[in-house]
Amino acid sequence: MRARSVALVSLSVLFLGILAPATAAPPPPEFGSDYSDPRTPAPPVAVPHTRHCSVEIVRNGFKNFDPYTSTYTPPAACRGPWSKVVLRMQGSVKGVQYDRLGHITIGGVGVFRTSTPEPSTDGISWQVEKDVTSYSPLLRTPQPVVMELGNVVDQTYTGVLDIVVTLDFYTTGHGAPAARTANTVLPLQDQRREDSDLVGTATLPRNTSRLLGEVYVTGSGGGCEEFWDTSAPVETGYSCPDGSPYREVEVQIDGKTAGIALPYPYIYTGGWSNPYSWRPSPAPRAFDIKPLTYDLTPFAGLVSDGKPHEFRVHVIGVPAGQSGWFTVPNLHVWTDAHSKQISGKLTSYAVSPLTKTDNVTGSPNAAGSVDTSASRSLKISGYVDTSAGRVRTTVERSLTNDSKHVWEAGESRDTLDASWRDLSTVTTGARVERTDLTYGKNGYISFLPNATIPGGYDVITDLDVADRSHTTSRVGPVTVADRRTEETYDGRAAWIYNVPRDQRHATGTQTVRYRITGTDGCYDHTLSAVNGIYTKDFYRC
Repeated sequence: MRARSVALVSLSVLFLGILAPATAAPPPPEFGSDYSDPRTPAPPVAVPHTRHCSVEIVRNGFKNFDPYTSTYTPPAACRGPWSKVVLRMQGSVKGVQYDRLGHITIGGVGVFRTSTPEPSTDGISWQVEKDVTSYSPLLRTPQPVVMELGNVVDQTYTGVLDIVVTLDFYTTGHGAPAARTANTVLPLQDQRREDSDLVGTATLPRNTSRLLGEVYVTGSGGGCEEFWDTSAPVETGYSCPDGSPYREVEVQIDGKTAGIALPYPYIYTGGWSNPYSWRPSPAPRAFDIKPLTYDLTPFAGLVSDGKPHEFRVHVIGVPAGQSGWFTVPNLHVWTDAHSKQISGKLTSYAVSPLTKTDNVTGSPNAAGSVDTSASRSLKISGYVDTSAGRVRTTVERSLTNDSKHVWEAGESRDTLDASWRDLSTVTTGARVERTDLTYGKNGYISFLPNATIPGGYDVITDLDVADRSHTTSRVGPVTVADRRTEETYDGRAAWIYNVPRDQRHATGTQTVRYRITGTDGCYDHTLSAVNGIYTKDFYRC
C-alpha cells in the first residue's frame, strides 16, 4: 500500500431505545471544503456522580517538532484517593495537514498515544477521552509533563494542531470506592535504542508481589514500518520491501523472554493512500492507541532483589539494522504492605520458537503475493512468598497470524486479507483471567490511470476492519465477569490523484460500529457517513 460522562449505570439502561435523527439535508455529491467533526462510536468513559476537579496539563498549538512541557500538580480540592481519573483531549485544526502521531508522558511514564485526523479547509475539531485511573499512583505527587506531536507548518501544509489536555479527578463516595491500582508505576531507566529494540533497566521494590508490563508500540509514521502488515521481500520489487509481514513484540528480562504479544495493525487517517476513507470517522483505535500488556508476575521473585534488571522490548520481524518502531514501556508494581522482602522463583518455563511460513511470488514490475502463516506460544509459572502465603501464577499466551497479500503489476491493485489472534490466560490460585483479542483487515486499493485526465490516477479503496476482544474472569467454577467488545469499520472511498485539490472529486461512504455485550450490560452504537457528512447516528441493544 502506498504511503500515505456518563454515570456508572447499566449500559443497557443508559442506551436502550435512543435514536438520533438523520441529517436534515442530504449529503453533498462529493467531498467539499468541510466535513463533519470526527467522532468514534465508542462509549464515553463511565464516571461516578461524585465531585470532580480538572487539571490542565497541555495547551499548545503544535507547528513544529518541539516537545511541549509543563508541570502537573495534584488538585488541592480533590485530594486522593480517587475513584476514577479521566484524560480528555480537545483538538482542532484547519487548512492542509497530514495525520500526525502524538504521545504524552507524565513523570517519564507513557500515559497516552494518539494520531490526529487530517483537516478540511474550513477546519475540524475532535475529542478523545481515556480512562487513566491505573496511573493514579503516579499522580499523587507533582510530575513533569511532556507532549510530543511533531508537525510541519509551511506555505503548503498550513494546519496548526491546537491541543488542550486535562485530567479529571473523581472523588470517592457512595458507590464510588477508591480505585484499586498498582502501588507504583515506573518507567524504565537508562533507556537506549538498539535498532528497533528499546532497552532499559528497573530496580524494583524488594516486596514486589505482582508485576505487569505495558508497552505503547507502533510502526513509525512516514516509513514502510508504518505499513508492516503489507511488507514483502526485496526480491519481489514491492514498494515496501521489509521482508515478511509478521511482527511480534517481545519483552525480555535479563535476556530471557518474559512476554509475547501481537501489535495492533493501526491505520492512521492518511493510511492506505486514501485520506477520504477516514473522514469523518477514523479506523478503530486511531485516536486512542492502546498499550500492549504483559503479566510478568512469574518473574517477580527474581527481580525483587533490590538490584537493577535489564528489560528489553524487541520487535520480531523488523529487518536487521532497521529502525522504525516507537516503543514506550512502563511497569505497574504491586507490593506486599506487610513484608519488606519477598522471595520466589520460576517453577516452569516453556517458550516456543516462532513457527512461520511465507509463500512468496513476484519480481520487479510484475504481479506478486505473500501468503504468511505464523504462530508462537509460551507458558511460564512462578511463585512469590508473601505475608499472606505462597501465591502461584501461571501465564499462558498464544499468537497466530494468517495473511494473504496479492498485488497486480505496477501495484495497480493491491489486496490484503489478514487476521490476528492474541490469546492469554493468567491463573493465580483459583482465579483465571482470560483475554482473547482478534483483529482483521480485508480489502483492496486500486491505482489506475484516469480515462480523461493526463497524468491523473483514480484511487479507490474498499476496506473492512475489525477489532474484537472477549475477556472473562472466573473464580473456581464461577464466572464473575464476561465481556465482549467489537469495533468495526466498513468503507469505500475514491479520489483523483495528481490533480489540484479542488479537482480531486473525492467521494466516500463509511459505517463504523461499536458493540459491548456481557455481564456489565449492553451498548451498540453505529455511525454512517456519506462524503464526509454523518447521515446516521443511532444506538440499539
